[in-house]
Amino acid sequence: MKAFVFHGPGQSAWAEVPDPAVKEPTDAVVRVDAVTICGTDLHILKGDVPEVQPGTVLGHEAVGEIVEVGGDVRTVRPGDRVLVSCISSCGRCSYCREGMYGQCRGGGGWILGHLIDGTQAEYVRVPFADLSVHALPSTVDSKDAVLLADIFPTAYEVGVLNGRVRPGDTVAVVGAGPIGLAAITTARLFAPERVLAVDLAPARLEAARALGADAVADAREAPEQLVADLTDGLGADVVMEAVGVPETFELCTRMVRPGGHVANIGVHGEPATLHLEDLWIKNVTITTGLVDTHSTPTLLRMAAAGRLPTAQLVTHTFPLDHMAEAYDVFARAADTGALKVVLGGEQHEVAVRGT
Repeated sequence: MKAFVFHGPGQSAWAEVPDPAVKEPTDAVVRVDAVTICGTDLHILKGDVPEVQPGTVLGHEAVGEIVEVGGDVRTVRPGDRVLVSCISSCGRCSYCREGMYGQCRGGGGWILGHLIDGTQAEYVRVPFADLSVHALPSTVDSKDAVLLADIFPTAYEVGVLNGRVRPGDTVAVVGAGPIGLAAITTARLFAPERVLAVDLAPARLEAARALGADAVADAREAPEQLVADLTDGLGADVVMEAVGVPETFELCTRMVRPGGHVANIGVHGEPATLHLEDLWIKNVTITTGLVDTHSTPTLLRMAAAGRLPTAQLVTHTFPLDHMAEAYDVFARAADTGALKVVLGGEQHEVAVRGT
């Protein structure tokens, strides 16, 4: 089969690799119909995730059809259309029993496209299939469903739930890329008073407005002052970091109110300074997290009911074998206007509402 293979920092190719096969009785093999590219994949290509070995097939999000299952798989069978989760769960370790699947110690967690071959391929082997794939309702289109493999549960769990968004809150989201936009839409489920989006790209700020942000700010123009003006100098109740660079994390800590929450979502490849000389007295809660995907069934039901604006985040689609071109478009988002790129299915471009 063909797959997108990581060969070391800055080196990758769409190349021929061996077909995957069932190795364990809990495995499933999925024929990939649609995949997407994550910001984490860009971090891998930069060398920010050294655990990824050369020769690894990238990708941890997909929609496809089950073609083979191991003898212990009970919940899916060949022919089923499924969502492949970015997180695999053994279901037996102490973390999985608590719903913390991202921290699985039984061979799961974030392994696809990280520790084993991933989803940016024609076929993928999925370990622990009973808990790591989700049957898809026929009403959810593949290009919409694939956004529920990672960005929506990540934004919802690591951003909104960890940040403890409540009715009446002022919420600031730093970074209006796909994760930040998903955080804006899912934060609004909790009826905050206002949501502010911060980014460098005008097109992404417009997308944030279209998806429910009440105010937007250019990151170069002192957004902490805007937050102060909107909150009588107090600061935001919840600030979410959705970029993954030191400057944006430190900005978040300057924007949060005393007693507020900073929820870090971004993938960081280098250290950030924690200014405890300012924060120690403010009763601030800072959370980090790898998504657990415990919310995926709920989000799937909401998507099927039309309650999540998934389609508005898909700006570019490509055939599956145009992986290098899709990576280039996604990596140059400031020039291309890309939010999420989806490979597979019908080929067309969708304008984000309001841009």
